[in-house]
Amino acid sequence: MQDFEGRVAVITGGASGLGLAMARRFAREGMRIVLGDVQRDALDGAVASFEEAGVPVLGVACDVSRQPDVDALRDAAVARFGAVHVLCNNAGVAPGGLVWENTLEDWQWCLGVNVYGVIHGLRSFVPFLLQQAEPAHIVNTASVAGLLSPPGMGIYCVSKHAVVTMTECLHHDLAAKTDKVRASVLCPAYVPTGIADSERNRPDALSNPAREKSADEVAREEALRHAVHSGRITAEQVADMVFDAIRDERFYVITHPKIKGAIETRMQDILLERSPTDTSRPQPRTQT
Repeated sequence: MQDFEGRVAVITGGASGLGLAMARRFAREGMRIVLGDVQRDALDGAVASFEEAGVPVLGVACDVSRQPDVDALRDAAVARFGAVHVLCNNAGVAPGGLVWENTLEDWQWCLGVNVYGVIHGLRSFVPFLLQQAEPAHIVNTASVAGLLSPPGMGIYCVSKHAVVTMTECLHHDLAAKTDKVRASVLCPAYVPTGIADSERNRPDALSNPAREKSADEVAREEALRHAVHSGRITAEQVADMVFDAIRDERFYVITHPKIKGAIETRMQDILLERSPTDTSRPQPRTQT
Protein backbone atom coordinates (compact mmCIF):
# COMPACT_ATOMS: atom_id res chain seq x y z
CA MET A 1 0.00 0.00 0.00
CA GLN A 2 1.20 3.47 -0.84
CA ASP A 3 -1.95 5.57 -0.50
CA PHE A 4 -3.29 5.91 3.06
CA GLU A 5 -5.29 9.14 3.05
CA GLY A 6 -8.97 8.36 3.63
CA ARG A 7 -8.37 4.62 3.89
CA VAL A 8 -9.81 2.54 6.74
CA ALA A 9 -7.83 0.69 9.43
CA VAL A 10 -9.41 -1.88 11.77
CA ILE A 11 -7.43 -2.73 14.90
CA THR A 12 -8.41 -5.31 17.50
CA GLY A 13 -7.09 -4.73 20.99
CA GLY A 14 -7.11 -1.16 19.75
CA ALA A 15 -7.98 0.68 22.96
CA SER A 16 -4.54 0.43 24.58
CA GLY A 17 -0.94 -0.63 24.14
CA LEU A 18 0.34 -1.52 20.69
CA GLY A 19 -3.15 -1.40 19.20
CA LEU A 20 -3.76 2.17 20.25
CA ALA A 21 -0.27 3.22 19.14
CA MET A 22 -0.88 1.71 15.71
CA ALA A 23 -4.26 3.44 15.47
CA ARG A 24 -2.65 6.79 16.27
CA ARG A 25 0.08 6.18 13.70
CA PHE A 26 -2.47 5.36 11.02
CA ALA A 27 -4.53 8.42 11.95
CA ARG A 28 -1.46 10.61 11.34
CA GLU A 29 -1.56 9.34 7.75
CA GLY A 30 -5.14 10.48 7.36
CA MET A 31 -6.73 7.08 7.83
CA ARG A 32 -10.16 6.48 9.33
CA ILE A 33 -9.99 4.29 12.43
CA VAL A 34 -12.08 1.38 13.71
CA LEU A 35 -11.16 0.12 17.17
CA GLY A 36 -12.29 -3.25 18.49
CA ASP A 37 -11.68 -4.00 22.15
CA VAL A 38 -13.15 -6.05 24.98
CA GLN A 39 -12.45 -3.39 27.64
CA ARG A 40 -15.32 -0.96 27.32
CA ASP A 41 -13.96 1.90 29.46
CA ALA A 42 -10.62 1.92 27.63
CA LEU A 43 -12.45 1.76 24.30
CA ASP A 44 -14.65 4.73 25.15
CA GLY A 45 -11.61 6.73 26.22
CA ALA A 46 -9.68 5.92 23.07
CA VAL A 47 -12.62 6.82 20.83
CA ALA A 48 -13.07 10.12 22.68
CA SER A 49 -9.40 10.99 22.19
CA PHE A 50 -9.66 10.47 18.42
CA GLU A 51 -12.91 12.41 18.22
CA GLU A 52 -11.30 15.33 20.05
CA ALA A 53 -8.49 15.27 17.49
CA GLY A 54 -10.98 15.31 14.61
CA VAL A 55 -10.16 11.78 13.46
CA PRO A 56 -13.06 9.78 11.95
CA VAL A 57 -13.37 6.87 14.37
CA LEU A 58 -15.64 4.02 15.37
CA GLY A 59 -15.38 1.93 18.52
CA VAL A 60 -16.88 -1.55 18.69
CA ALA A 61 -16.99 -3.73 21.80
CA CYS A 62 -15.46 -6.97 20.57
CA ASP A 63 -14.33 -10.22 22.17
CA VAL A 64 -12.11 -11.66 19.43
CA SER A 65 -12.46 -15.17 20.85
CA ARG A 66 -16.05 -15.08 19.55
CA GLN A 67 -16.59 -15.28 15.78
CA PRO A 68 -19.93 -13.38 15.93
CA ASP A 69 -18.19 -10.45 17.65
CA VAL A 70 -15.54 -10.24 14.94
CA ASP A 71 -18.18 -10.55 12.21
CA ALA A 72 -20.03 -7.68 13.88
CA LEU A 73 -16.81 -5.63 13.94
CA ARG A 74 -16.41 -6.13 10.18
CA ASP A 75 -20.04 -5.28 9.51
CA ALA A 76 -19.85 -2.13 11.64
CA ALA A 77 -16.66 -0.96 9.91
CA VAL A 78 -18.16 -1.47 6.45
CA ALA A 79 -21.48 0.11 7.42
CA ARG A 80 -19.71 3.20 8.80
CA PHE A 81 -16.87 3.69 6.32
CA GLY A 82 -17.72 1.45 3.35
CA ALA A 83 -14.37 -0.33 3.14
CA VAL A 84 -11.42 -1.84 5.03
CA HIS A 85 -7.83 -1.43 3.88
CA VAL A 86 -5.70 -2.34 6.91
CA LEU A 87 -6.61 -5.10 9.37
CA CYS A 88 -4.53 -5.52 12.52
CA ASN A 89 -5.36 -8.73 14.39
CA ASN A 90 -3.65 -7.43 17.48
CA ALA A 91 -5.65 -8.41 20.58
CA GLY A 92 -3.63 -10.61 22.92
CA VAL A 93 -3.21 -11.94 26.44
CA ALA A 94 -0.13 -13.32 28.18
CA PRO A 95 -0.60 -15.99 30.84
CA GLY A 96 2.58 -17.73 31.94
CA GLY A 97 3.56 -20.72 34.00
CA LEU A 98 4.80 -24.27 33.60
CA VAL A 99 3.02 -26.14 30.84
CA TRP A 100 1.81 -28.96 33.09
CA GLU A 101 0.50 -26.52 35.68
CA ASN A 102 -1.60 -24.34 33.37
CA THR A 103 -5.30 -25.06 33.77
CA LEU A 104 -7.63 -25.87 30.91
CA GLU A 105 -9.13 -22.43 31.53
CA ASP A 106 -5.68 -20.88 30.99
CA TRP A 107 -5.35 -22.69 27.67
CA GLN A 108 -8.87 -21.87 26.54
CA TRP A 109 -8.46 -18.19 27.40
CA CYS A 110 -5.03 -17.78 25.79
CA LEU A 111 -5.74 -19.76 22.64
CA GLY A 112 -9.20 -18.22 22.36
CA VAL A 113 -7.80 -14.70 22.19
CA ASN A 114 -4.33 -15.14 20.69
CA VAL A 115 -5.05 -17.86 18.14
CA TYR A 116 -8.78 -17.95 17.52
CA GLY A 117 -8.81 -14.16 17.57
CA VAL A 118 -6.58 -14.21 14.49
CA ILE A 119 -8.53 -17.08 12.93
CA HIS A 120 -11.78 -15.20 13.39
CA GLY A 121 -10.25 -12.02 11.98
CA LEU A 122 -9.07 -13.80 8.85
CA ARG A 123 -12.34 -15.66 8.34
CA SER A 124 -14.36 -12.46 8.72
CA PHE A 125 -12.24 -10.02 6.75
CA VAL A 126 -10.24 -11.83 4.06
CA PRO A 127 -13.24 -12.77 1.88
CA PHE A 128 -14.37 -9.14 2.06
CA LEU A 129 -10.89 -7.84 1.19
CA LEU A 130 -10.68 -10.17 -1.80
CA GLN A 131 -14.11 -9.11 -3.02
CA GLN A 132 -13.29 -5.46 -2.42
CA ALA A 133 -10.35 -5.80 -4.85
CA GLU A 134 -8.45 -2.78 -3.51
CA PRO A 135 -4.93 -2.65 -2.05
CA ALA A 136 -5.12 -3.92 1.53
CA HIS A 137 -2.80 -5.24 4.21
CA ILE A 138 -3.22 -7.61 7.15
CA VAL A 139 -0.94 -7.40 10.20
CA ASN A 140 -1.09 -10.26 12.69
CA THR A 141 0.52 -9.53 16.04
CA ALA A 142 2.64 -12.47 17.17
CA SER A 143 5.76 -12.03 19.33
CA VAL A 144 9.37 -13.10 19.48
CA ALA A 145 7.75 -15.81 21.61
CA GLY A 146 6.51 -17.10 18.27
CA LEU A 147 10.10 -17.56 17.13
CA LEU A 148 11.63 -18.78 20.41
CA SER A 149 10.72 -21.25 23.16
CA PRO A 150 11.87 -19.86 26.55
CA PRO A 151 10.99 -21.57 29.83
CA GLY A 152 7.93 -20.59 31.82
CA MET A 153 6.08 -19.26 28.77
CA GLY A 154 4.85 -22.43 27.10
CA ILE A 155 1.19 -21.48 26.80
CA TYR A 156 2.03 -18.05 25.37
CA CYS A 157 4.68 -19.44 23.01
CA VAL A 158 2.27 -22.06 21.67
CA SER A 159 -0.21 -19.33 20.82
CA LYS A 160 2.34 -17.05 19.18
CA HIS A 161 4.08 -19.82 17.22
CA ALA A 162 0.63 -20.57 15.82
CA VAL A 163 0.20 -16.94 14.75
CA VAL A 164 3.59 -16.90 12.99
CA THR A 165 2.96 -20.04 10.96
CA MET A 166 -0.65 -19.03 10.28
CA THR A 167 0.56 -15.74 8.83
CA GLU A 168 3.28 -17.42 6.77
CA CYS A 169 0.64 -19.73 5.29
CA LEU A 170 -1.65 -16.73 4.79
CA HIS A 171 1.12 -15.05 2.77
CA HIS A 172 1.27 -18.01 0.38
CA ASP A 173 -2.50 -18.39 0.19
CA LEU A 174 -2.99 -14.72 -0.64
CA ALA A 175 -0.24 -14.79 -3.26
CA ALA A 176 -2.09 -17.59 -5.04
CA LYS A 177 -5.28 -15.51 -5.17
CA THR A 178 -4.39 -11.83 -5.53
CA ASP A 179 -1.64 -9.25 -5.82
CA LYS A 180 -3.66 -6.64 -3.93
CA VAL A 181 -3.78 -8.05 -0.38
CA ARG A 182 -0.55 -8.51 1.56
CA ALA A 183 0.29 -9.71 5.05
CA SER A 184 2.87 -9.08 7.77
CA VAL A 185 3.58 -10.75 11.08
CA LEU A 186 4.63 -8.52 13.96
CA CYS A 187 7.12 -10.10 16.38
CA PRO A 188 7.97 -7.64 19.16
CA ALA A 189 10.02 -8.41 22.25
CA TYR A 190 9.34 -6.53 25.48
CA VAL A 191 7.47 -3.27 24.91
CA PRO A 192 6.01 -1.16 27.77
CA THR A 193 2.29 -1.98 27.43
CA GLY A 194 -0.42 -3.51 29.61
CA ILE A 195 0.10 -7.04 28.28
CA ALA A 196 1.55 -8.22 31.62
CA ASP A 197 -1.74 -7.23 33.28
CA SER A 198 -4.05 -8.89 30.75
CA GLU A 199 -5.77 -10.85 33.55
CA ARG A 200 -7.90 -7.73 34.01
CA ASN A 201 -9.91 -8.73 30.93
CA ARG A 202 -10.17 -12.45 31.62
CA PRO A 203 -13.80 -13.62 31.42
CA ASP A 204 -15.33 -14.98 34.61
CA ALA A 205 -16.23 -18.24 32.88
CA LEU A 206 -12.52 -18.96 32.32
CA SER A 207 -11.20 -17.75 35.67
CA ASN A 208 -9.21 -20.03 37.95
CA PRO A 209 -10.29 -20.85 41.51
CA ALA A 210 -8.79 -18.48 44.06
CA ARG A 211 -5.66 -19.91 45.63
CA GLU A 212 -2.39 -18.78 47.12
CA LYS A 213 0.32 -18.56 44.50
CA SER A 214 3.66 -20.23 45.02
CA ALA A 215 6.80 -18.15 45.45
CA ASP A 216 7.96 -19.31 42.00
CA GLU A 217 4.72 -18.16 40.38
CA VAL A 218 4.91 -14.76 42.02
CA ALA A 219 8.55 -14.39 40.99
CA ARG A 220 7.75 -15.29 37.36
CA GLU A 221 4.89 -12.79 37.21
CA GLU A 222 7.01 -10.02 38.70
CA ALA A 223 9.86 -10.81 36.33
CA LEU A 224 7.51 -10.59 33.34
CA ARG A 225 5.99 -7.32 34.57
CA HIS A 226 9.44 -5.84 35.13
CA ALA A 227 10.68 -6.97 31.71
CA VAL A 228 7.64 -5.52 29.95
CA HIS A 229 7.79 -2.17 31.73
CA SER A 230 11.56 -1.96 31.22
CA GLY A 231 11.31 -2.37 27.46
CA ARG A 232 13.48 0.20 25.68
CA ILE A 233 11.43 0.31 22.49
CA THR A 234 8.13 2.10 22.90
CA ALA A 235 4.73 1.18 21.50
CA GLU A 236 4.96 4.27 19.31
CA GLN A 237 8.24 3.09 17.81
CA VAL A 238 6.71 -0.31 17.09
CA ALA A 239 3.76 1.41 15.43
CA ASP A 240 6.19 3.27 13.16
CA MET A 241 7.77 -0.07 12.21
CA VAL A 242 4.36 -1.55 11.44
CA PHE A 243 3.45 1.37 9.21
CA ASP A 244 6.77 1.11 7.38
CA ALA A 245 6.22 -2.63 6.84
CA ILE A 246 2.77 -2.01 5.35
CA ARG A 247 4.08 0.73 3.07
CA ASP A 248 7.10 -1.31 1.99
CA GLU A 249 5.22 -4.65 1.83
CA ARG A 250 7.64 -6.31 4.28
CA PHE A 251 6.47 -9.55 5.84
CA TYR A 252 8.50 -10.04 9.05
CA VAL A 253 8.46 -7.15 11.52
CA ILE A 254 11.09 -7.96 14.17
CA THR A 255 11.25 -4.93 16.41
CA HIS A 256 14.33 -5.81 18.47
CA PRO A 257 17.27 -6.69 16.15
CA LYS A 258 19.41 -8.01 19.03
CA ILE A 259 16.96 -10.92 19.46
CA LYS A 260 17.99 -12.32 16.09
CA GLY A 261 20.97 -14.07 17.68
CA ALA A 262 18.61 -16.09 19.88
CA ILE A 263 16.42 -16.88 16.86
CA GLU A 264 19.48 -18.08 14.96
CA THR A 265 20.50 -20.27 17.90
CA ARG A 266 17.08 -21.91 17.90
CA MET A 267 17.28 -22.52 14.17
CA GLN A 268 20.71 -24.08 14.61
CA ASP A 269 19.36 -26.30 17.40
CA ILE A 270 16.79 -27.63 14.94
CA LEU A 271 19.16 -28.05 12.00
CA LEU A 272 21.83 -29.73 14.14
CA GLU A 273 19.22 -31.84 15.97
CA ARG A 274 20.52 -30.81 19.36
CA SER A 275 18.54 -30.12 22.52
CA PRO A 276 16.94 -26.68 22.75
CA THR A 277 19.17 -23.92 24.09
CA ASP A 278 17.75 -21.74 26.86
CA THR A 279 18.41 -18.42 25.11
CA SER A 280 16.89 -16.51 28.02
CA ARG A 281 20.10 -17.16 29.96
CA PRO A 282 23.53 -15.70 29.16
CA GLN A 283 25.44 -18.10 26.94
CA PRO A 284 29.08 -18.96 27.58
CA ARG A 285 31.50 -17.49 25.10
CA THR A 286 33.23 -19.95 22.83
CA GLN A 287 37.03 -20.00 22.93
CA THR A 288 38.85 -18.99 19.78
